[in-house]
Amino acid sequence: MAYLWGVTVLWAFSFSLIGVYLSGQVDSYFAVFSRTFLASLMFLPFIRWKKVPWNLAVRLMGIGAVQLGVMFICFYHSFSFLSVPEVVFFTVFTPIYIALLYDAARRRFTFWYLVTAGVAVAGAALIRYNPLSQDFVAGFLLVQGANVCFAVGQVGYKNLMEKRREAGMQVFAQHSVFGFFYIGAMAVAVSAWLIWGDMAMMPQTTVQWGVLLWLGVAASGIGYFLWNKGATLVNAGALAIMNNALVPAGLVVNLVIWNREVDLLRLLAGGGLILLALWFNESWVKPRVEKQRLWAKG
Repeated sequence: MAYLWGVTVLWAFSFSLIGVYLSGQVDSYFAVFSRTFLASLMFLPFIRWKKVPWNLAVRLMGIGAVQLGVMFICFYHSFSFLSVPEVVFFTVFTPIYIALLYDAARRRFTFWYLVTAGVAVAGAALIRYNPLSQDFVAGFLLVQGANVCFAVGQVGYKNLMEKRREAGMQVFAQHSVFGFFYIGAMAVAVSAWLIWGDMAMMPQTTVQWGVLLWLGVAASGIGYFLWNKGATLVNAGALAIMNNALVPAGLVVNLVIWNREVDLLRLLAGGGLILLALWFNESWVKPRVEKQRLWAKG
């Protein structure tokens, strides 16, 4: 959980930085490319090229292509149709996708994971609900595409690493293989930029370049590595819940640094629901699920 909480704090700044300094000012395809390119540079030196099986490398590249490449394209594109509050509000469905996808990958159904994910969704929705604009269907679908991609990537990485351990296969230090994840993401990002990028909207200020550098190195490079590593250390219920912890964290950053208007009562109530879901998952659901699995094996 420490990894997920740490990245939640790290990512809480990303939403505001993108909205204030990049959205509508810097080409979104270039922003996606720059983030994945910088993250790739960080992890390429650690790759054990001759020792990593090709099938593991290909799977990691596929996960990265979906979780970062396609997800970022859908996410950045959604701002053309939705306001920032609407985009954030529509991300609250991610925990449901994670709970369902993880159980599907494991060929089972854990009812309580769905319940705790639903509580987390309710908490985030309570915080971020705003009146919707009239023309939001395209934006809604783009955000859901981003949500599904993000969920598929997390579940795919978690499931891949767990199954390798369970099968007694060689387990590599995650930093020595994670570069393949970023290579897959960069392949999608650079293709999209070359095809649809707008060279007239390149970064113009030192601040914009600085934000892109921070997003690439810290938010993408360090953040996604630690988040996916953390995903392998917790159960699916906790992972689903933590996906919505970003909502109150992002609002606190907006309130403290940019002095944006925030409904404190809704922030406290929604954040309390998310924490309640997390406590319920860790104290009741997790022991119950583990006991049931041990009973099934015995």
